[in-house]
Amino acid sequence: MRIALLGIYTEALFLVSAITAVAMGLAEAADPPVFGSGAGVVVNTSNATSCTWDGVQELDDEVWKPAASYAFRGRSNETQGPGHIDRDIMHMVRRLSVTEKIGQMTQVQVGLLLDCNGELNETAVKHWINTWKIGSFLESPGNHNGRYSWYSPQKFSELTDAVQRIALENGPKIPVLWGLDSVRGANYVKGATIFPAGIATAATFDADHAFAAGRVAAKDSRAAGTHWAFAPVLDIAVNKLWSRTYENFGEDPFLSAQMGRASVQGYQGDYKSDRTRVAACLKHFIGYGYPFDGSDRANRHIAAHELLEYYVPPFRAAIEAGSATAMESYGVVNGEAIMLSHYYLTQLLRKQLGFEGMLVTDWGEINSQATLYHTAKNVEEATKLALQQTSVDMSMVADDASFGQTMLDLVANGTLSEERLDESVARVLQLKKDLGLFTDPFADPQLATTVGSLQDVNAARDAVRESVTLLKNENNVLPLKVNDKVLFVGPTLDSTRLMGGGWNVHWQGPSNEDGDAVYQGFGDTILRGVRQVTGKAPKYMQGVDIDGEALIDIDNVVRAASKADKVVVGLGEHTYAENGGNIGQLLLPEKHIELVSAIANQTNTPVVVVLVQGRPRGLGTIAQNAAAILNAYLPGAYGGLPIAELLYGRVSPSGRLPTTYPATEAQASATIWQSSYGEYAPQWAFGYGLGYSNITYSNVTLSHSDLQMGAPVTVSVTVTNHGPHVQKEVVQLYTHQQYRMGYAPELFRLRGFTKVNLNVGASETVSFVLTAEEMAFWDRKLRRRIEPAPVTVAINPFIQKDISAIVQLRGDPGYVLEEADY
Repeated sequence: MRIALLGIYTEALFLVSAITAVAMGLAEAADPPVFGSGAGVVVNTSNATSCTWDGVQELDDEVWKPAASYAFRGRSNETQGPGHIDRDIMHMVRRLSVTEKIGQMTQVQVGLLLDCNGELNETAVKHWINTWKIGSFLESPGNHNGRYSWYSPQKFSELTDAVQRIALENGPKIPVLWGLDSVRGANYVKGATIFPAGIATAATFDADHAFAAGRVAAKDSRAAGTHWAFAPVLDIAVNKLWSRTYENFGEDPFLSAQMGRASVQGYQGDYKSDRTRVAACLKHFIGYGYPFDGSDRANRHIAAHELLEYYVPPFRAAIEAGSATAMESYGVVNGEAIMLSHYYLTQLLRKQLGFEGMLVTDWGEINSQATLYHTAKNVEEATKLALQQTSVDMSMVADDASFGQTMLDLVANGTLSEERLDESVARVLQLKKDLGLFTDPFADPQLATTVGSLQDVNAARDAVRESVTLLKNENNVLPLKVNDKVLFVGPTLDSTRLMGGGWNVHWQGPSNEDGDAVYQGFGDTILRGVRQVTGKAPKYMQGVDIDGEALIDIDNVVRAASKADKVVVGLGEHTYAENGGNIGQLLLPEKHIELVSAIANQTNTPVVVVLVQGRPRGLGTIAQNAAAILNAYLPGAYGGLPIAELLYGRVSPSGRLPTTYPATEAQASATIWQSSYGEYAPQWAFGYGLGYSNITYSNVTLSHSDLQMGAPVTVSVTVTNHGPHVQKEVVQLYTHQQYRMGYAPELFRLRGFTKVNLNVGASETVSFVLTAEEMAFWDRKLRRRIEPAPVTVAINPFIQKDISAIVQLRGDPGYVLEEADY
């Protein structure tokens, strides 16, 4: 009833105040401030009586009992997406003033709305709404000097609802759109289930996990009063030094596309009617994942035809799935600024890929053209070029009003037409309508009762169970036995925050001061998981700090290890995001390596290493000294129990590497799709992973010996589990073209995958459909075509040897399936 009545009120308020009032000239903008030095910076004048807060963030004391389960709409192949602009939206656009239009194209961060006590400053909100007509806010107050380190859905929604009420009563009286980096669950909302990072989700080789993570993230984001998730992250992670490797779905175009499609379906689904969903945002368009030197935002050198071949497919899949929004990429490709590129943001994104949704910049990226990249003379030139040359709709200007002031000047002097504004404003307002904001822009308090639901926690734990990848298991040292005398050593075994990594409570993850206390029970650790599995307290010693600055009590660690049956060592990385995670080499800290070496060389006790890391760090002598190695990636706040279950054999590992795992620094950018003539000798190949059961493959058959357009071939293989464990097995289909006239063929291309659950003694025949069309490639003239040649069809080539067959690819090399303009 509340929603129905509120919807009627809001709709009436909006229509009367925002349309009629504008038509009567009552909603014209106030004169904007005149900016001198420090242009665009607004100082929040607190509406608090005094500044009494010391600036140290507090724990949000909101307590609730999450519902154990709830009903939800499952995954559907039906697509709802952007496109048509409704007539009433165009009517609204035409009645807005220039300042109001620019406001709808502007997004600023929540910190500008807070006072010196970390509370909402209503005076500041009214300033932004009345003066600049702001149409969108972003971020969590926990990241911007808010009172609490991690805002509950109740307190978060109190803030967003208050902002909405002010927006409906001030300025153009249009509800605001709130964006949030809910990239792995609603990670900025207290109690929301934090799922494994993208790279771990990809390691499951089961897109249903990407769907589940997106669906839960959407629900919990809406519970906080936010409507737009800046996800999924679809960059192809080529250079493994890159700090954002963990956010993505790995290095392979096909795997990333399948995960990206499912993720959009999870976040967005039928978002035009389901108010537990948010607008998805495919990002970062494009080429972000191959920074030349591995540092974040570094220049990328990617040939145009290689961009189309390897980097575009995940974005194409997300667009086909209906993603309502997109975000352009930081930086430059081949020296050309993405933010100012007609080719990337209009020709490729809009015209070739057919994206019809709303396009937003990344954080401050228009201004950065002048202040960081030197691709524009000044901010005014950068703004002009961005609006004239690209199809960008909204500036995540973030920290000030510079975009609004500059845009007003550009329109006033005739540089930008009002029609260009109308194009973008229509897309922004249509998105608000599709999300239901004109009916009810407020948070649904009932959703808050589902935040932290056991149902969601179990979904996250299931993803961990299927993502952790067993890379080595000499002499079947794993699984552990409950009555084994095990010594647990290492900083990642006793930490929730290290399992979470970046984009977890805070942008850079919880601080040292936050520790694990910030989770307030919404999470676990590997040690707590071990206690739950074994029924007894594990013996634990830290051994080394997470940064590898010093060994801790190493003599006693070695002494205790010599008395144990087995030693489990947890190593990895501190939390980081973006530039905060830049590193100069892949190798783990030397003290981490020394810890394993000391135990392995001074005792006869087998060492099991569990890696909790956001990218494949170099192992040095660990690769030889450890008897078993498990890669847990960044499993999220609830990774502890499933990792313990995997260690003790309650679950057999089934994760597979979604990236190549380099053996040397020189292999940082090695991929499964690199040219086949080059050496590919990593520590472990893409797609590699072991289980505790003996799995064999046999009877590879092809339905036809020739592969040509319009006549697909069915590839079948029999998979058998010889025991001794029930096993989920990833079956992967690859192709290798034996030659390609004028172009070096790839080592392998992943063409299909599925996951089967096999009881001991069971066999299953798995079939894939392979088409000639997917064997086409982009040449340097930007034509997608087929070069006939024999093709090796292989199943799990780096795990199962010689499980392959040959098919003859046929076709006319002159026939062009698709052509791109540059």
